[in-house]
Amino acid sequence: MAALHGEEERMTKADLVEQVADAVGRGVTKRDCGLIVDAFLDAVKETLARGDHIEIRGFGTFKVRHRKARTARNPRTGEPVEVPPRSAPVFKPSSHFRSRVDRGSGMSGEE
Repeated sequence: MAALHGEEERMTKADLVEQVADAVGRGVTKRDCGLIVDAFLDAVKETLARGDHIEIRGFGTFKVRHRKARTARNPRTGEPVEVPPRSAPVFKPSSHFRSRVDRGSGMSGEE
């Protein structure tokens, strides 16, 4: 999880599992934590696939945004291109989450 030459750090699922295992302590194995993380991610995917939304207070909301069909332009040729309707998963962080990230990024000047 180290940043390379000014790049943002990235957390992988394995890093997340390790962090959860460290937070839970000695009673739960990393393998069990991996199963829990997988179950959570599967629940999010299945819920959104049904078109439902998930609200986690203090964290944010996962929902599906339905995009209408539209006409776009090919940037190379300028020709009109029909874009079909689609559904896209979106995440809206809570105000508490946004302020925590803002404080953590050092951009709010409050550290």
